[in-house]
Amino acid sequence: EVLLVESGGGLVQPGGSLRLTCVGSGFNFDDYAMSWVRQASGKGLEWVSAIAWNGGSTNYADSVKGRFTISRDNAKNTVYLQMNSLKPEDTAVYYCNAVYIRNYWGQGTQVIVSS
Repeated sequence: EVLLVESGGGLVQPGGSLRLTCVGSGFNFDDYAMSWVRQASGKGLEWVSAIAWNGGSTNYADSVKGRFTISRDNAKNTVYLQMNSLKPEDTAVYYCNAVYIRNYWGQGTQVIVSS
């Protein structure tokens, strides 16, 4: 069974930080590019960041560039999203996405940025 399990979400004040974690199992994790995608309430999916299978390249949406950092540890089948200087507009459910031959999604973790 393929699983992607996100964790690390929660309530944080504006300007604060969170680190999201996504652990994959049931597939060859290090063959897959990994992305983070978010969805705010009542809105569509927004791509946030992606990292190549070997961590050799990363990309970010303009809305998070300079504040978020994606990384991965293939030995642990894990991808991270370090989120700094959080803003209320970062409030969303954050999903982990694995893309290669197949496309796998996690169940999401809620991030709320509010004072």
